[in-house]
Amino acid sequence: MKNLIHIPEPKLLFAHGQAMEDPRDGLSLLGPYDPAQNYGVKYGVIGTKEGIRRLKDWVTKIQRPISEPGFEQRRPPYPGFEAAFGIPWDVTPSLELSFRTEDLEQTVHLSDRHKRNYETVNFFTSLIFEALRTEDVKPEVWIIVLPNFVKQYCRPQSVVAKNIRVVAEGTLSLKDARSVADQPFLFDQLNQDAAAYQYEPDFRNQLKGRLLAAGVLTQIVQEGTIAHQEFLKPNGKPTHNLDNLQSQIAWNLSSAMYYKLGGRPWKLEGVREGVCYLGMVFKQDMKHANPETACCAAQMFLDSGDGVVFKGNVGPWYVPKNGEFHLSGAAARDILDQAVAAYRSKHDGKNPKEIFIHGRVKFSDEEWSGFYEAAPSGTSLVGIRIYEAKKFRLYRIGAKMPVLRGLAWVQGDRSAILMTRGFIPRLATYPGMEVPLPLEVEICRGEADIEQVLRDVLGLTKLNYNSCRHSDGQPVTLKFADAVGEVLISGPSTSNAPLAFKHYI
Repeated sequence: MKNLIHIPEPKLLFAHGQAMEDPRDGLSLLGPYDPAQNYGVKYGVIGTKEGIRRLKDWVTKIQRPISEPGFEQRRPPYPGFEAAFGIPWDVTPSLELSFRTEDLEQTVHLSDRHKRNYETVNFFTSLIFEALRTEDVKPEVWIIVLPNFVKQYCRPQSVVAKNIRVVAEGTLSLKDARSVADQPFLFDQLNQDAAAYQYEPDFRNQLKGRLLAAGVLTQIVQEGTIAHQEFLKPNGKPTHNLDNLQSQIAWNLSSAMYYKLGGRPWKLEGVREGVCYLGMVFKQDMKHANPETACCAAQMFLDSGDGVVFKGNVGPWYVPKNGEFHLSGAAARDILDQAVAAYRSKHDGKNPKEIFIHGRVKFSDEEWSGFYEAAPSGTSLVGIRIYEAKKFRLYRIGAKMPVLRGLAWVQGDRSAILMTRGFIPRLATYPGMEVPLPLEVEICRGEADIEQVLRDVLGLTKLNYNSCRHSDGQPVTLKFADAVGEVLISGPSTSNAPLAFKHYI
């Protein structure tokens, strides 16, 4: 091997500027890096009476420590919400909106999958918008407690059993319904019937997408996740045994809620001043007749740890010949212009010193020319290709555990293979089931030190505020690429979508 090195595990900053490796340790011992600007969790809840009761029971539960005996090192104990995050989470919501199970079933059991998801999302958004219009209390985050049957029937390929199916009215062929965008029907009723087909049949993505313009923050919770012991099989055992995951569920939901309230749970230590990272996101938009049509977006992560999403133009970015996505020069220039403007707005008008653009394929000449034109004078621009090296494995002979996370095979000045997954000494285990897949990291445009790039990529695997764990296998710039893209193309284009990353997770 040319050069096998180890990149030290990046540390995270918490309260008082102190650093620790695992976010759960830092929050337990030190508290969050950035205090939320409020005096507690101001939330509304939507659910059945039983669902709301289950959420209250769970919020009561997380007031106290939670741990799984025998798993404390690999799953650090949860100390209680206020002990970890420094603000109270009252069991009683600011606002409660309850509904009857049978009313929701009327939409969830619709025969047509597009109508089913569209009307089910309507069911919840109508409750939120009516409350925002009529209620004096304005929750900062809405927790939607979903009955388990919503997940069962409101996924893209779900089919409702005949014995419970509700026949959907006003159904159209997908081709006819989507032609409305170019040529509306003569009759208003047909145009109304076609509305459901302008959205992808995925409940979560459609709900997030349809709330973007209103800036409404949501946290979706499954009843079976927060109250798994209440859902039993005929033998009396839970349908899904989550007994050994209770602390992790508490960590994940608490971290996500705290971030959505405006606080940063942690920040990466040693981030170089003036550096930002831009992850390019592409998602093929099947609602258009042209198969080359795709949505482009970028996720920017600043040296502060803040995440921002920018939506670019929808255009013919997909290249069927090689299965890659590439922007035109004008579109590349436009999206980097947005990123630089957002950076300046958060840094008193200063330009970034370095911009690292992460993508899964190499950037085309036209694409890179557009980025280069938008880059401010004096700003270094570097293109990094990051993808899973599916044909490469590293093994430890005779060992029960895989190789160490952070191990890297430097193949030259511009490329390396990095083990972002692997054995983690802090956890005394490898948190995975199969031989870990490494990442191929390549500097494909611009100039940078390959070892610095590897340190950056490894650090960016620790900025997932939506999941409070030691680390991920991919940097956050690309981790949510598919999720953000799915939200952005879940329905008709939203020109005024908010920039804050917390709206998409």
